[in-house]
Amino acid sequence: MKKVKAHKRYELKNGDYIPGATTITGLENKPFLVPWSNKLGLEGISVSKYVDALANIGTLAHEIIEFELTERTIDLSDYTPNEITAAKNSVDKFHKWKDQHKFEVLKCELSLVSETHKFGGTADIYCLLDDVLTLIDLKTGKACYPEHYCQVSAYEQLLIENGYPVKDVRILRIGRDESEGFDDLGVPSRDLHWRKFLALKEVYYINKKLGR
Repeated sequence: MKKVKAHKRYELKNGDYIPGATTITGLENKPFLVPWSNKLGLEGISVSKYVDALANIGTLAHEIIEFELTERTIDLSDYTPNEITAAKNSVDKFHKWKDQHKFEVLKCELSLVSETHKFGGTADIYCLLDDVLTLIDLKTGKACYPEHYCQVSAYEQLLIENGYPVKDVRILRIGRDESEGFDDLGVPSRDLHWRKFLALKEVYYINKKLGR
């Protein structure tokens, strides 16, 4: 059974494969991961299994929301009851957030490529939010981190390059825990986050030339 989405491959018109935005932002240093991994280890929890379980929940939450917005029926048979429960907690938070706004979905899971900057990415939701053309990135974790702002700023540029105007960009954190609410976060200084992304992209291509 295959629950986690296959790694998305992005391709230029000339057939060259290019990295995704998440691959590029993955180069950013994540100092919080070491103490987090140590904590799980001390509790006797397998980090790899724990991360896989969280990935399944996040994938499922994204899929349920996408299928609801596009009026399709989703098959839940590949997921465990615990994964379904946690994913539905996230989906419930999405509904509570949506009910507070005038919302019209335009595109879901929109995969795009930048011929100019040679990277790809998949935007979660492109919509009219309170009559404003908005990009929304969904996160199911307990917090948002610097690479998330960098990532979504790159998605904004992908949309613009491909003819989708963007007036606002938001990160919507919809946690997996039933007791959590949701965080609707704006993305200030998007030009700086975009510049940071371009710098990380340069590092990616340098590493590739070095064979790393």
